[in-house]
Amino acid sequence: MNALAQLSRSSIGKKWIVALTGLVMFLFVIGHMIGNLQVFLGPEAINNYGALLHTSPELLWIIRLVLLSCLGLHVLFALLMVIENRKARPVQYAKKANVQSKLSTRLMAITGMVLLGFVIFHLLHFTSHSVDASYAGFHDEKGRHDVFRMVVVGFSNPVYAGFYAVAMVMLCSHLSHGAWSWLQTVGLRTKKVADESSRGARILAIVLAAGYLSIPAAVQLTKFGRGYVAERENAGQHAPSPEPQISPAK
Repeated sequence: MNALAQLSRSSIGKKWIVALTGLVMFLFVIGHMIGNLQVFLGPEAINNYGALLHTSPELLWIIRLVLLSCLGLHVLFALLMVIENRKARPVQYAKKANVQSKLSTRLMAITGMVLLGFVIFHLLHFTSHSVDASYAGFHDEKGRHDVFRMVVVGFSNPVYAGFYAVAMVMLCSHLSHGAWSWLQTVGLRTKKVADESSRGARILAIVLAAGYLSIPAAVQLTKFGRGYVAERENAGQHAPSPEPQISPAK
């Protein structure tokens, strides 16, 4: 415990905590995108994927808690590093380096806080259904939660889709700089591979952002999935009402 406490108090320790928690979330972002893109395979694929994730609720919540813990630690120690760097900042800088450093730090702080707000909203929107309680009642013909319908209905709202798009652009910016910083922290970014690693980080971040953006873009621009949603709504309206149950005589 003392070793961990000392590590968290040291500058290099904070960098490693930010780097490792960032790596965990980075891997999650990749896996989450791959899972989400199954929406383009149709309702059966994405609904089956959603049902598979909920086959073990306990394991799912453990994963969620680990990810939320990583997010909390990442934000906390990133902010501590920013405060620490400002306290240790010399009075005079070369003008170019000063502007460049400020811009980079400000972008990471701003994008980080926007993404934190987005994660909270995203969980309330698609996980707990607090934003729209009707999502909880979406079920497909097999009785599974209709993830396909929920995604299409959710992104049919231009405000939600727009916020999601802005967050994904922020994610691209944050991941690009974050991947570069991570390589530097673990000692993999040398002068020989500096340009290649920076370029690779930007390309990977853009690919991830494009993957996430493709879903709301398809719903908004091509009316993707609207026909299926209309069919399910029509089926729900014409579904026979359940017969009233008569309580047994006491």
